[in-house]
Amino acid sequence: MIFRPATADPADLDRATALPGDGGPVRLLAPATIRGEFAAGRMRPEWTWFAEDEDGEVLARALWWGRADSGHPIALDCLHVRAGTSDPAAVAAGLLEAGHTAFGTRPGYTVTLPRDWRADPAAVEAVAWRRQAAHACGPTREIERLRYEWTPSAGTAPPTGRLVFREGGDEEFLDAFVRLSRGSLDLATRDELRTATPEEVARADFAFYRDCPGERSWWRLAHLPDGTLAGLAIPSATPYHRNVGYLGVVPEQRGRGLIDEVLAEITRFHAAAGAERITATTDTVNTPMAAAFDRAGYEATEVRLVLEEESG
Repeated sequence: MIFRPATADPADLDRATALPGDGGPVRLLAPATIRGEFAAGRMRPEWTWFAEDEDGEVLARALWWGRADSGHPIALDCLHVRAGTSDPAAVAAGLLEAGHTAFGTRPGYTVTLPRDWRADPAAVEAVAWRRQAAHACGPTREIERLRYEWTPSAGTAPPTGRLVFREGGDEEFLDAFVRLSRGSLDLATRDELRTATPEEVARADFAFYRDCPGERSWWRLAHLPDGTLAGLAIPSATPYHRNVGYLGVVPEQRGRGLIDEVLAEITRFHAAAGAERITATTDTVNTPMAAAFDRAGYEATEVRLVLEEESG
């Protein structure tokens, strides 16, 4: 079996878009979507890998994704093995290892699934061989997230006056990030805190959101009317939609329903800018945040199973 990257030859783009995957419940990117990602530079020939048999038949493909200005791929966006291939996990693992070796990094893999995927035997099977392949190549941490979506039909909640939102300096936001990490239910944050200080995690989070397509000027600190810090709101964006980004309430103010106020501020901000869709994600174990999205009229549209390397 041969593992190779795609070339600039248009025939390879055809191969990337035409390979029938095992399909089923795992999201299969439409050919037009893949071509659009290539045109935008978010997928590239060197980030697209094939597994071929001795006759040159494509048995599997892996499509890694990055931002248009990325120097290396950020995530594995699509992994498919031809239906009927024996031992799809082994084929996929070989393909991932070849790509990781070429990149010098091990990007995480996000498997997009329907919300009830565990009740579907086909979905369970499709996840099983992908999980096995990923684990064989490094990514062993699993985080299951709910993906939410707001549209204008859901409306926005008016300000209540319980919180006051203002801009802030970088050090103020770094301090807020540190404070929000204490007792966080976010699994990635908790994992990172096992090997890094709260200040180091805060700086990494700050840098990540500064690098997102949203503007730094959108960020807001949330205060009680007496000036006490209550939390922060970071409206953000992806290359496709406005996004909730990051939000939270400091530990001493939790349990008072203030997360609804922070989420409402982000939603109003994006809605005022004319957003037709606002996306968001939260870990399935973070039930308070999921409940806040439900109350705010966000609809849970899918599950994202994230497979990535452990911190440290």
